[in-house]
Amino acid sequence: MGRSLRSTRQSVSILADEANTTELLSVIKDEELLKTNSPSRKTRIRKRSAQHQSDEEFVEDSPEEAPRIKRQKVGARASKKSGDATAQLYACLFGKANMALNGSTTEGTCINLLSRAHGLCYHRPLLLDSRQARTSLLTWFDGVSSSREMPWRKPWTDPSATTLKEVERRAYQVWISEIMLQQTRVATVVDYWNRWMERWPTIQDLAAAEQDEVLSAWRGLGYYSRATRIHDAARIVCKDSSMKGLLPADVGELVAKVPGVGRYTAGAISAIVFGRAAPMVDGNVLRVLSRQLGVFGDVKADKAVIELLWAAADSLVKAIAGDDAEDGDNVDPDATTKREENREATPSNRPGRWGQALMELGSTICAPKPNCAVCPITSSCRAYDEGIRLATKRGLISKPTTPSNATLDIEDACIICKPFKEYAEEDADNEQGVKTEEGPKQQKSRSRTQTTLRSFAFTQVTSKREMASSPKPLPSPILSSAAVEAIVSHARKFPLKTVKKAVREEETLVCAIRRSDGRYLIHKRPEKGLLAGLWELPSYIVKDRQGGSAKARKRDAEKFVQGLISESGKARKRKVVVKHVDELGSVPWLFSHLKLTMHVHLFELVGEGEGESESEGEFGNEEKPKEDEGTRRRWRDVEAIDAESMGTGMRKCWALVKGAD
Repeated sequence: MGRSLRSTRQSVSILADEANTTELLSVIKDEELLKTNSPSRKTRIRKRSAQHQSDEEFVEDSPEEAPRIKRQKVGARASKKSGDATAQLYACLFGKANMALNGSTTEGTCINLLSRAHGLCYHRPLLLDSRQARTSLLTWFDGVSSSREMPWRKPWTDPSATTLKEVERRAYQVWISEIMLQQTRVATVVDYWNRWMERWPTIQDLAAAEQDEVLSAWRGLGYYSRATRIHDAARIVCKDSSMKGLLPADVGELVAKVPGVGRYTAGAISAIVFGRAAPMVDGNVLRVLSRQLGVFGDVKADKAVIELLWAAADSLVKAIAGDDAEDGDNVDPDATTKREENREATPSNRPGRWGQALMELGSTICAPKPNCAVCPITSSCRAYDEGIRLATKRGLISKPTTPSNATLDIEDACIICKPFKEYAEEDADNEQGVKTEEGPKQQKSRSRTQTTLRSFAFTQVTSKREMASSPKPLPSPILSSAAVEAIVSHARKFPLKTVKKAVREEETLVCAIRRSDGRYLIHKRPEKGLLAGLWELPSYIVKDRQGGSAKARKRDAEKFVQGLISESGKARKRKVVVKHVDELGSVPWLFSHLKLTMHVHLFELVGEGEGESESEGEFGNEEKPKEDEGTRRRWRDVEAIDAESMGTGMRKCWALVKGAD
């Protein structure tokens, strides 16, 4: 089969021409090679690309010199070629069912279970071709959404049939809930969301609030930059002449105009509030789709894998938007295509329900350790089907699966999935009896414990017209607990587990400085960076952590506090003395990227005029403030500090200080 790029000039479609499909794989593989650090590979690929450049790509410095390639143009052509190849791949995976497999059955099959040898089209979502499976997921979600009540989940109302104020408030409620739910459990968010809405029921109320109030209300949720961005975004949305307090319905406009809103949050607002066919993909959904599509890749860092799953989510939400609830499986492909093309004109509750259903499934059932026994869409899950076939090969399931005699050309092999080598060795050991060491009696005893899985049949990829006449799935078999364990064990391997980077460790000296009137000095952190805009007790990062002792920490803390006091004009005039009271203890605190140990020290100011009450802004008020020190540093009493916006870790340090009084 010809792999030359000249074949792209042919009029035959890539979806119908096997030669062009091979060329597509070649283009993608070449792009992967360009990302490696091997100069020889890069040179070979550039030479190959140079053969296909037009005459205008070459220039001459003099008549004697040979034509020379402009590297920038070659790179631009390679980039365009890669983009075209990706678009063609997505068209193959997510296009019409009767064209997706390109007349081949092998690309939609996992040929070798141990090595997971398969073609690219194996990753076509089976949910695209099974309206029954899509409906099953929505039905399941409708049943569990009432049992897991969340105050921001409300029945969908067509925006065109309600008042502008109601749409504005609904969009605001969904927006706040989605931001709070990032990196935070639902049980924690419920109380925060209720208090937030009670305090600022509209986006205008939030825009009028002070930043310290917002940060204080966010206290305990973590990732405080989210609160700052929400506040800034509320002000922008209310002041913008086009938005006027109403979040946009379009995903692109939301991302472009509203700070802190990415494509996931934008998709949630667009689908849940405005009923548009927008994908909602969070970490849970990435895991669900990885298993559904059988994609064995890094869903956290591999951009190609992430974009593939986003494209799959986009195709699925468009399919669900075109579904008619009352049609069942009697699908008219032409009518469906027309509905999908006009989906923006007919918003409904289906996109929002679908997105929330995938997230709910990922957070409750398709978790890192899945509960496949109660999953409503196992019939469309590639990982589940592989688990069934592996369990059958091990003799854990008596019903045989249809053996595959197909072969796969190495040139057509999937380049998206990572090697399955380590898992293949594990499965091979299992088949040789390494894991089943209990003996015949114990194995017979285990097989008597039966568990019924809700859905077992593996759905082959077929065209939409074939679906209407295809037979119904066979009844679910009775599976032993050993078979269930084997299936779950295989499914939980998806997505690819990556080794986490070592968390950076850091130590700080937290210095509580108390005046004679019982007030303490607090400092406001910078507006950008970790814990931006929050108040804290003055802190100093320990530069040399090797062999740090209590004596060394005391010395460093005294030096740091003396430096702070020397900045005060009054301190220089009044001979203020700093007295180290004690090291009160240490507070460990873990951030996502940082393991922090805070050593808390208590100091007292002693000197002339000890009983006098110094002014609020002792530091920098008598002279010209340095970098707004007069507003970033305050003397506050205990009650006032309790009410300040302060991080949870720093608040634990403050608790040590209060306990020492």
